[in-house]
Amino acid sequence: MKSCGRRQTVLAVMLSLVIHLADAGDNGLLVEGAYERGARIYERCAACHALGMDRTGPRHCGLVGRRAGSIMGFPYSPAMRKSKIVWTEANLNRFLKSPLTIVPGTSMGYDGIKDDGERRDLIAYLREAARGSECQIHVPGTRQLH
Repeated sequence: MKSCGRRQTVLAVMLSLVIHLADAGDNGLLVEGAYERGARIYERCAACHALGMDRTGPRHCGLVGRRAGSIMGFPYSPAMRKSKIVWTEANLNRFLKSPLTIVPGTSMGYDGIKDDGERRDLIAYLREAARGSECQIHVPGTRQLH
């Protein structure tokens, strides 16, 4: 009988690990290949954005955790400045799906990314790219909220 109890315990532990790993992508852990797929998706963003410098759109280094409209000197729309959004992964997901719905009046002229997987991969890329060499310099004029 003892061996049956151990088996149940082992199976319960294994099942909880499987459930945890299956859910890992939604909990901020990097899903295999997400960074690479996100980098390819980011190429679309590069028409207006860059990681380490402002272009037509603001820089993306340190985006996750930053308050929307907070890079000093960047000409954000009044709507973005007043939005009070902090770019959590959940808020980025909502905004990237439909920017004009989330921040009516934003100057970001983009319809959004409708595919859930593409948004997840892009957010994984933005989160991880902040650790890369292009983002390791101090970015003046950026306020991080931690």
